[in-house]
Amino acid sequence: MRLFDAHCHLQDRRIAAVAPQLIRVALDSGVQRFVVNGVSEEDWHIVKQMGDDYPSIVPCFGLHPWFIVERSPNWFNSLKEFLVDTPAAAVGEIGLHKGAHGKLTDFSDQVDVFKQQLELAKVLEKPVSVHCVGAFAELLDIMSQNFHQSWISLKVDLHTGWKLAFKFTNLSCTGPFKAGVILHSYIGSAELVPRLAKLGSYFSFSGHLTSMKPEKAKKVVQSVPKDRILIETDAPDGLLRLKTDHLFSIPDVPITELEEQSGGSVPQPASLSREGLNHPANIHSVLNYVATLLEMPEELLAELSFQNASRLFSYPGSKVGCDG
Repeated sequence: MRLFDAHCHLQDRRIAAVAPQLIRVALDSGVQRFVVNGVSEEDWHIVKQMGDDYPSIVPCFGLHPWFIVERSPNWFNSLKEFLVDTPAAAVGEIGLHKGAHGKLTDFSDQVDVFKQQLELAKVLEKPVSVHCVGAFAELLDIMSQNFHQSWISLKVDLHTGWKLAFKFTNLSCTGPFKAGVILHSYIGSAELVPRLAKLGSYFSFSGHLTSMKPEKAKKVVQSVPKDRILIETDAPDGLLRLKTDHLFSIPDVPITELEEQSGGSVPQPASLSREGLNHPANIHSVLNYVATLLEMPEELLAELSFQNASRLFSYPGSKVGCDG
């Protein structure tokens, strides 16, 4: 089986030091691609470097709602520059959050930041990975509405490498989003699926799905069109809440080995506990759970989700071919 992890965070400081080992183990297990999502200005350069270093990594840049308070005045221009300078990149992780963590930021501020990034993804014709907790009504409204903005951006001519300046005036950001909107770790209702799918949404399932009662989870996954199903790990988060003997643990690496890998600069203490953290190779457990809910053979779901992700991430400049 070949697998495509549609959303993870290998740059996360909790696992960044062992990312090379995690990638190797996952590749050996059949995971051919990893979509690594940046969440703030502080980690975009790390994600870009990972994308440069590993053919298997699809980099993404975005400002997550948890980190909008920390953004710089130039954050949006910086985001555009990262995306223009990295043709292989998509947009994400962006979104809306009304949970406990989201209360630390003003929701109207979240909406403003989200709209700007959603519009940018549409302008650049890139898929966008969206985080949504407790705000699906607002998400649906935003994806369905018209909002306009005039701004100047840069685009790279992929044939010549030259950067071309151009202006968008009265740009409409109405759906459907033809390049695709990935609703990552989807745990919304089954009833919303048809309306979100009509607007261009894909539905990515992770271990977070096990926070739902099995009956509800089954209803949700079975409501999704087969050509819109993705699977992910959301590593280092998203660990399945089910008892299983098949989960990979995060390896502890001796400090000397970390120093050799990092040129003497260790990104985190080697003694840091990694218990409870997720690993991209654990996508096999997600595959097993979702396939069970769909009453579908694992091999069929693996290939189906791989083809869906390959099609979604096969935009101009991407590393991914639409044939997988």
